Amino acid sequence: MVEEVSGWRKLATRIAEDREPVEAAAEVAAKQFLGRVASLGTGATTTWRVLQVSPSDVDLVTSLARRHALPALTANAQQGIRQLTNDVAQALTAVRALFGARRIFSGKSRKGEAEQAAAYLISLHERPASTQLVTELESLAARDRKTVPAIGVSALLDDTVGFAHRLGGRAELVGRHELDAAKTAISAIDRALQRENEFRTAVNAAGQAVRQAEARKLVAEMPVERLKDATSGQLRITALIDAGIRNVQQVLDQRSRIRSLPGVGETTGNRMVGAARTIWQTTLDEMPVRIDIKNRSHTATKLLKAMRAWDAARSIRGATADLAAADAVRPLLQSLDPKTSHVVLVPQARTVVELRTALAAVERRGAVLDDGDGAAGGDPWEDFIARPADYYAMLAELGFLADDAEKSQGDLPTEIVEAIRELRLDTSHLKASLRGYQSFGARFAIVQRKVIIGDEMGLGKTVESLAVLTHLRAKGSSHFLVVCPAAVVTNWVREVRAKSDLHAYRLHGPSRDDALKSWIRNGGVAVTTYDTLGWLEGGIPERTGLACLVLDEAHYIKNPDAQRTRRSRVLIGRSERAVLLTGTPLENRIEEFRNLVGYLRPDLSINASEIAPRQFRKQVAPAYLRRNQEDVLTELPERFEVDEWMPMSSADEKHYRAAVVEGNFMAMRQAALRAGAKSEKMRRLIDIVQEAEDNERKVLVFSYFRDVLDEVAAILPGKVFGPLTGSVPAAKRQSMVDEFSQARHGAVLIAQIVAGGVGLNIQSASVVVICEPQLKPTTEWQAIGRSHRMGQLESVQVHRLLSEEGVDQRIIDILARKNQLFAEFARVSETADSAPEAFDITDAELAREIVAAERERLLTGG
Repeated sequence: MVEEVSGWRKLATRIAEDREPVEAAAEVAAKQFLGRVASLGTGATTTWRVLQVSPSDVDLVTSLARRHALPALTANAQQGIRQLTNDVAQALTAVRALFGARRIFSGKSRKGEAEQAAAYLISLHERPASTQLVTELESLAARDRKTVPAIGVSALLDDTVGFAHRLGGRAELVGRHELDAAKTAISAIDRALQRENEFRTAVNAAGQAVRQAEARKLVAEMPVERLKDATSGQLRITALIDAGIRNVQQVLDQRSRIRSLPGVGETTGNRMVGAARTIWQTTLDEMPVRIDIKNRSHTATKLLKAMRAWDAARSIRGATADLAAADAVRPLLQSLDPKTSHVVLVPQARTVVELRTALAAVERRGAVLDDGDGAAGGDPWEDFIARPADYYAMLAELGFLADDAEKSQGDLPTEIVEAIRELRLDTSHLKASLRGYQSFGARFAIVQRKVIIGDEMGLGKTVESLAVLTHLRAKGSSHFLVVCPAAVVTNWVREVRAKSDLHAYRLHGPSRDDALKSWIRNGGVAVTTYDTLGWLEGGIPERTGLACLVLDEAHYIKNPDAQRTRRSRVLIGRSERAVLLTGTPLENRIEEFRNLVGYLRPDLSINASEIAPRQFRKQVAPAYLRRNQEDVLTELPERFEVDEWMPMSSADEKHYRAAVVEGNFMAMRQAALRAGAKSEKMRRLIDIVQEAEDNERKVLVFSYFRDVLDEVAAILPGKVFGPLTGSVPAAKRQSMVDEFSQARHGAVLIAQIVAGGVGLNIQSASVVVICEPQLKPTTEWQAIGRSHRMGQLESVQVHRLLSEEGVDQRIIDILARKNQLFAEFARVSETADSAPEAFDITDAELAREIVAAERERLLTGG
C-alpha cells in the first residue's frame, strides 16, 4: 500500500509542478492587462472601458493561452492532488515504523504515530478505487506537454485564450487600422473648426474697432462738464474750459498738457484724466456695433468681410450629427498610444456598434472637408443689404448689440422698472428691516407676479419673500404656501414666526393633517416639502385661493419630467403669484434655467443656445433678478479659497488602483480619503482642524460620500458633530447645527455636501473644507454659502483637498466649464442692471447712468 500511495504522490507532484508555473505566469499576465484597463467618457459618464494592447504583449497573451490549454481539473482531482502533495509525505515517513527493522527499535510513541499514519493512508488508499482518482492522475500525467506556440494579441479575446470573461460585459477587439482613419478625419474636422474660430476672432476684433470708433465719436460730443457729473461734483473744470478743452475726448487727447495747466497740478490732472477714461470705458462697454449703409467706413467694411467669411466657415457646425460622432470617439482616439495595435472595448454607456457607426460618420465628414477660407468674392456691403437679418443675428450672437440698439423679446421694458420704483412696499406685518436691494427684489416679485429671485446665497432671499407675503397680507390676501426641501422646513417656520406676524403651519410630519385644516380655515403661511406635494394634491379646496407660492431651492424642479416638477407646476398655475428662490438656477445645462423661467412665463420665447449669453439674459429679464455678494454686501468679510494639491500616499494609491480596476468612478473620487490616518488628505485635514482651534475658529467639513464622513469622524480629534446626512431628520439637522454653533472653538461639523449644503445657515464656522471636488460647481457654492453669508463676521477660509494624481484634475476642468456657463448666463441679471437702486449705488453705476443719458440724447436726438 505504501508503495502504491508513493507512486500516486509522484504523479500528483509531477502534475502540480507542470501546472503551477503556467498558472502563475497567466495570473501575472491577467493582472497586468486588468491594471491597464481605463475608463473613457465625458463627465461622470463612462462610455467604454478600454484596454490598449501592442505587439509586445504577445508573451502575456501566450501565457494566458497556455493556462487555458491545461486540462481542466475535476473537483475530485483537485482534492486528490492537494492531499497527495501536501499531507501524504509526513504520513509515508511515519508509517515505516510499523515494518522492517524499524518496528523492533521504534518506541511506543513513534509506533503510535505510525499507527495513526497507517490509518490515514489506509483511508486514503481506499478512496481512489471508488473515485477513479488514479485513472485521472495517470491521464493528466500522460498528457502532451508540448509548449503552446506564441499567440498574437489579436487573439486576446478568443476562446483559446480564456481571458474575455475577466473583462466583464461584451468586450470586443478593434484594430488600430479602424481607428487611424477616423483619427485623420477628426484632425481635418478640428482644423476646420479652428479655422472657424479664427474667423470668429477676426469678427470680434473688427467689431471692437467699430465700437471704438463709435465710442470716440460719442465721447467727442460729450461736454467736459460730464467729468464733474461723473465725480459727484468733486472736480472743478474751469481750468479745462479756459484752456479750450470742450469735450471728454479732448481731455484724453491732451492728457499730458492738462497736468501743466494753471491751477490744475499733477493730482487734479490725474483725476481729470481718470474720470475721462472711466467715461470712455463705460461708453465703449455699452456701445452697440452700428452699421450705417450711408457711411461705409473702412472699419465697417472690414467687419462685414470678416462676418461673411465666418458665416461661410461655420456652416460646418451645421453637421451636428457628424460633430456629435466626432465628440463620441474623440476621447478614445486621443488616448491611443503610438505602440497600440489593437484596442479592447468593454461597452458601458455606448456599444461597439455605435462606436463603428460614429467612426464611419467621422470618416465621411473628414473626406469632404477642405482647407478653404470660405470667403466669397464681391462687395460685402451688397451681401449685407441682401440679408441684413443674418448679419444682425451674428452681431447679437457675439454680444455686439446693446439694449437700446435692438430690443429683443423679453428685455425688461422701462415701464416695468418704473412700476417697481413707484410701488410702495407695505411692511406693516414685517418684523425685519430690509436693505435697499431686498426691497427692490420684493417689489420686483410683486409687480411681475411670477418670478425667479436668483440672488447669490447669503443675501437674504427668505426675507425678500416674507416682504412679498406681508405686503400681500396687508392688501387683503390670506393664504400663502412655501415648498422647500425637508431640511429647511424648520428654518422656514422659524423665519416666518420671527420676522413677520403671519401664522406659520408645518404641513410636514405626523401633525400635517391638522395643520392643513388650520391653515385652510385661518390663513397664513403653510410650509411643506417637495416630497409631500403628492399628499397635498387635492387637499387645498379651490375656494382657498393661493395668493402667493414660494418655491425654495427651486432648482429641485429643473427636470420637467419629474413628479415633483409636475406637481409644482400645477401649484404655480393655481397661484396668483409665484416666487422661485434659487441661487443656482443653472447647474449643468442652460436648458435647466430655461425650464424654470418657462414654468412661470411660458409667453417668453427663450433661446437656450450656449453661444448667445447676452441675448439669453435679456430674454429672461422680465422673470429673473439676481444680485451677487460683491455687488451689495460691501461689509462682508473676505473669503480666501485655497486649492490644496497633494500627492497620494502609497495607501491612497492602493485604494485608487483598486477603484480603477473595478471601473468604479465614485470609488475613485473618494479613494484618497479611505486610508484613514495613512491618507495624505486626512493628514492635511487634521492639520487644518488643529490650526483652526489655535486660531479660535470652527470648521465645516463637506464630502459627497458617507463612507468618507465616517472615516473623518473616526479620525479627527476634538469635538466632532455629525455626520449630517440626508438620512438625518430635518428637525435633528437644525438642532445639530444649533449645538455646533454653541460649541467651543475647534469644533467640527461634518456634513454630506448635498444635505448640509442646502438651506442651513452656519455662520459660526469660518473654515470650510471640501474633501473632494464636486461634479457641479453649484454644489460647492451652496456649501460655502452656508458660512460666507450675511452675519458672518470673520474672514472665511475655504480649503479644497485635491490629489495630484487621479480624477480630481479632470473634475476641476469640468467645474471650470460649468463655472463659465453660469457666469455667462445666470450670474448677471438684466433686471438688476436696468435699475441701479437694485444695488448699492457707486460711482461706477453713476457713470453708467450718465452714459445712458448721453447715448439717449446724442444717438436718438432726445
